[in-house]
Amino acid sequence: MREQGAGGRWKEQLPPERAYKRRAGAVAPAVEQDRAAGGRGRRHVALSDGRFARASISLRLYRRTRRIRAYLRWSRDGKTQERYVCEVEHASRGENLAEAWQRAKERGLLAGETLPPESTASSPEVRAAMRANRGKDTGPEMALRRLLYHRGLRYRVNSRPLAEIRRKADLIFPSDHVAVFVDGCFWHGCPDHYRPAVKNADFWREKIDGNRARDAETNEKLLEAGWKVIRVWEHEDPARAADTIDQLLRRSRVSGVRRGATPPDVERACDGALQASDDDPAVAQD
Repeated sequence: MREQGAGGRWKEQLPPERAYKRRAGAVAPAVEQDRAAGGRGRRHVALSDGRFARASISLRLYRRTRRIRAYLRWSRDGKTQERYVCEVEHASRGENLAEAWQRAKERGLLAGETLPPESTASSPEVRAAMRANRGKDTGPEMALRRLLYHRGLRYRVNSRPLAEIRRKADLIFPSDHVAVFVDGCFWHGCPDHYRPAVKNADFWREKIDGNRARDAETNEKLLEAGWKVIRVWEHEDPARAADTIDQLLRRSRVSGVRRGATPPDVERACDGALQASDDDPAVAQD
């Protein structure tokens, strides 16, 4: 990508909004930035006092010149700092963010984060994933709930599908016997993003293997009880996941299949990528 390009790709018309503007229903901003940078641990800038600040890339359209410029932004002592990175010309926002993060790295604007001595993580990225993990109301969960709620669907949040087993689903549709789990890539061993730990390898292998086995057992118990199970990886597109859930519920309701139905198998919502909104309800009762 040529930094000095004079509008380059966009000669006679403005770039499309999808090249620089966040779309409705997209992944949470932090998730989007982490993905483009290649991990949360790769988003740091060094402060002069030895501390680190987590940065983000801002894309701005300059209409007069039809250029999209990328800026690295971070906060220091409550004040926003900013540094110009480059011009970008890709047709999608994701590609432009990735390009800008790569250029920021090449220009030496980013700093590596070191692990504290007491950390059991194998890398800064793993430590960030571990610290960001929450049992409920995660960014991917909130994004999916918001989309489903706006489609008119009502659900219960963080509830047990079966009273007799002490395991909760992130969303349940009780009348339809549908349980939805949004699985974190690190803790549930995502085949695309999970990487075996180097530090304390045996401990983490047993931990992740145990989580996988627990997931499989949960699926089996729910299926035996007549529930349909949908699992969504945190990196997957929430809009596509919402489509899968919506279609499953509509098929079930049109065919009259309600309680007591026998589901065919566990479904994975989609293969692709997963913003929370203030108006998204914490619980939307079915």
